[in-house]
Amino acid sequence: MKKTVLRGLTASVIALGASQAMANCDTVRLSDVGWTDITSTTETANQILTALGYDVDVRVLGVPVTFSSLSSNDIDVFLGNWMPAQTAAIGPYTDDGSIEVVHTNLQGTKYTLAVPTYLYDKGLKTFADIPKFSDELDGKIYGIEPGNEGNGYLMSLTEDGGLLEGMTVVESSEQGMLAQVGRYYPKEEAVVFLGWEPHPMNANFDIKYLTGGEDFFGGEGIVRTVSRKGYVEECPNIGKFLTNLEFTLPMENEIMGAILDDGQDPDEAVSAWLEAHPDVIKPWLEGVTTIDGKEGLPAVQDALGL
Repeated sequence: MKKTVLRGLTASVIALGASQAMANCDTVRLSDVGWTDITSTTETANQILTALGYDVDVRVLGVPVTFSSLSSNDIDVFLGNWMPAQTAAIGPYTDDGSIEVVHTNLQGTKYTLAVPTYLYDKGLKTFADIPKFSDELDGKIYGIEPGNEGNGYLMSLTEDGGLLEGMTVVESSEQGMLAQVGRYYPKEEAVVFLGWEPHPMNANFDIKYLTGGEDFFGGEGIVRTVSRKGYVEECPNIGKFLTNLEFTLPMENEIMGAILDDGQDPDEAVSAWLEAHPDVIKPWLEGVTTIDGKEGLPAVQDALGL
């Protein structure tokens, strides 16, 4: 009887300790998947949360690892859930409740294969047109980082009997892919690649987005903020901030342009943009306090010099 009671008490103490550790809100663990848009938004959240008095731990992880880490409570928040493109990747976790959707932080996104307008005008307008241009394209489609779900979908189309049979998806990184596009573009050579908006590529290159990939990529999409299970309830002040936090296409394009085109570090680019647009933080901080319960807006304005 005593042993049974002791075992029960020990289990309860362990469970309580684990619950309290999980509910420790002093440090916010964010995932950054290395895309410039998500680096920009994550750094924005980092600067605001730090100004509120929180410690922020940003980890660079791939998308599949991000979702797995959210599910296993190894990270708290991810600001880069592109939908509908990541539907299959995140679906099992939202279905079982281990990842929760907090808020839509961006609307009007695009994400699918793109080509320079000069190639589009030659007739490469849809996914089905790509094999017709295989020789000009050297049989290659340029993707981003290995493990990305967009790459995976395109690879599935290159298999026997697939719409893109005979093509090869070249995996590298956002920067590597765009560097390759930059080599072909001045000579008006054929190239097809994963494109998206927001991104300075839309200003730096005259490009068109292909139709035919809507079953996976959708049309215009959204980006969602997602968290590990129970996080918003455990840390309601951070949850309120995350629910308020919304971005715009012009904002992200400008910050990303400063990083990619002007060579600024992400923290410098975000700081400069916030200084130039000081009012943007007001709706983000409605009902939000510092970590010690003081009014959030003046604390952030003071810390960031806004």
